[in-house]
Amino acid sequence: MKPVTREEVLGLAEYERIRDPFRTRVIEEKKRRRIGLGAHATCIFENHDTVLLQIQEMIRTERISREAAVLHEIETYNELVPNDHELSATIMIEIDDKAERERFLVEAKGLDRSFSLVVDGHTCRGKHDEARENLNRTTTVHYVKFELTQEAERALRAVLTGQRKASDIIVSLVASHPRYSAKANLPVALVQELAADLS
Repeated sequence: MKPVTREEVLGLAEYERIRDPFRTRVIEEKKRRRIGLGAHATCIFENHDTVLLQIQEMIRTERISREAAVLHEIETYNELVPNDHELSATIMIEIDDKAERERFLVEAKGLDRSFSLVVDGHTCRGKHDEARENLNRTTTVHYVKFELTQEAERALRAVLTGQRKASDIIVSLVASHPRYSAKANLPVALVQELAADLS
C-alpha cells in the first residue's frame, strides 16, 4: 500500500474547503474497518485514507504550517500504513473510570506483545513499536503491524481475485495476555476490506 505523499496533504485553507465530505467518507470507511476486541478494546484496521485523515486533522488541530512540521506529521503517521505483506491496526483500550483504567494498564503490562491475527487458521503475530513500550505498564493506544504468513496472504488474495468467498475464510483478531484474553471474528465486509488492502 502506498504511503501518504507530501503532494496529497493540503494546506489549512484548502483542507477546510473539502473537509466535511472527506471526513464523512473516511469516517464511514473507518466504521467498516472497526471491530471490538473483548470488553475494553477497539481495533481499527488502518489504510492510506485513514492515515491521510489523521494527518490532515492533526495539521488542522495544531494549526501546523511550517514545512518541516508538516513533513514530520507525514513521516510519523505513515508508520501506520501497512507495507507489502502486512496489515496494520490501531488498538485502543477504552475504560472510562480513570482509577480502573490506570490499574488495568499496570496489570496488563506486556499487552503490546500479545496481539495476533489468525487468517484461515494461520497465525500472524503482531509487531509493536518497541520504542513506545514501557516495562512497567501498557498504553491505551497500540500501533500493531501483522506480517502475513504466505498462507494467510494467499487466502486473502484468493478473496481479492474471486477464487474464494470472504465468508469462507475465518479471520480472527486475538489478544492473549493473562490480564486480557479476547478473540473477535471479523465480519465478512471487513475481511473483504483487508483483502482489498493487498491490491
